[in-house]
Amino acid sequence: MQLERIGEYEWRVPIGTVEGMRVPGIVYGSEELVGGAVEDRAILQVANVATLPGIVGASFAMPDIHWGYGFPIGGVAATDADGGGVISPGGVGFDIACGVRLVRTDLSWDADVRPRIGELVAALGNATPRGTGAGGRLHVTRKDLLRVLTEGVGFPLDRGIGSLRDAELCEDGGVLEGALPDEVSERALTRGAGQLGSLGAGNHFLEVQVVEEILEPGAANAMGLFEGQVCVMIHCGSRGLGHQVCTDHVATMDRLMRPLGIDVPDRQLACAPLEHEASRRYMGAMNAAANFARANRHVLADGVRASFEQVFRRSAHDLGLLLVYDVAHNLAKIEEHEVGGQRRRVCVHRKGATRAFGPGHPSLPEAYRAIGQPVFVPGSMGTASFVMVGTAEGERKAFASTCHGAGRVMSRTRARKRIGGRELARQLEGEGILLAPGSPKLLAEEAPFAYKDVGEVVRSCEGAGLARSVARLRPVGVVKG
Repeated sequence: MQLERIGEYEWRVPIGTVEGMRVPGIVYGSEELVGGAVEDRAILQVANVATLPGIVGASFAMPDIHWGYGFPIGGVAATDADGGGVISPGGVGFDIACGVRLVRTDLSWDADVRPRIGELVAALGNATPRGTGAGGRLHVTRKDLLRVLTEGVGFPLDRGIGSLRDAELCEDGGVLEGALPDEVSERALTRGAGQLGSLGAGNHFLEVQVVEEILEPGAANAMGLFEGQVCVMIHCGSRGLGHQVCTDHVATMDRLMRPLGIDVPDRQLACAPLEHEASRRYMGAMNAAANFARANRHVLADGVRASFEQVFRRSAHDLGLLLVYDVAHNLAKIEEHEVGGQRRRVCVHRKGATRAFGPGHPSLPEAYRAIGQPVFVPGSMGTASFVMVGTAEGERKAFASTCHGAGRVMSRTRARKRIGGRELARQLEGEGILLAPGSPKLLAEEAPFAYKDVGEVVRSCEGAGLARSVARLRPVGVVKG
């Protein structure tokens, strides 16, 4: 596939690469990362996305790009919200509002946590429901669940879980307006009913991490981060409820495309005009699933606080267990951006890509308005994770978007064939990373070698101007499904 290099970390997929492209593709990444995306055909998906009706600017891909459903994971596309634009559930993905929450502490690794890391990881493992089935920390009735879909983190807050500060430092204040619980199917409600406050499986995790290096002191100080500090990172989403919402609405839009005269090169790009009733219903259901995801991470963070209190026999307040931020990387939102020199309303699809507003953006909480939006970039299990912040340049270049993680380079099946879960656990523990007991099969699927080099991904984002690095964190304890 032909790619034109237009910068050290920027590549163009020319119009005409796929018939019907309305805009070019723009791929961010080093030569090595982009070469891998060509091999796994994710670049073809970038070109396919460029055929969507009403797409503006370009079809973008972040450095952690890899093959996904319809859209590549790491794909970003904006469509005109006031004339001809569409919304595509495949541009959000099945794990709606999957994202990352970072909780900081006042504890240092060497003085406070290292001697008790085994006890802490065991406590976190016991407090964190995980795996592929049901069983969340917070039991909810059907009536409660409908409130969660409308209120997001407001529901657990009303139950006395967490604090108002947790909502203030969560993207969108912890709740997306415009949720329509009536558009969430009974099947989706059934799947989500027993999963509030659960981690799930796959690449989802809860990690105890140590701030290894501060890279931008001013921003780190605003977030309350310091070298040697212990933090906890939580990565999960909307569980079975979000998956079912996507499944239901993809099927609806797939049936609609031919009657609406929409022709795309891949049926997984099923879409409908933003003004169509099907799009209104999908966005309402998507927002409801996003509220579930925010509440889910909020409840899991309560388990983190309880575990630290149990191990260190001090209150979460005294231990400094405060939310840094919570941000999603699978959503579509109506936002205002500059397109062709004019401010326009667009529907920004971010699939495996993190919103990254620059300094001064009015949507940011006051605590971070001067530095830009916090962005969390998890590494693969056993490798570093990064804290970054959004930039004004990134707002202009890619609709305020950046990467969301390391990005897979190997299928789960291939990873399992290469190493067993128990062997991987021994290997990680030999490197000083303790694991809470879980499924050996699921553990093997997430081996570090199955992912790209997160350092290279972060360098590419920084080199392209999409975000700035603030801190590097290394894992010392892992809870997985």
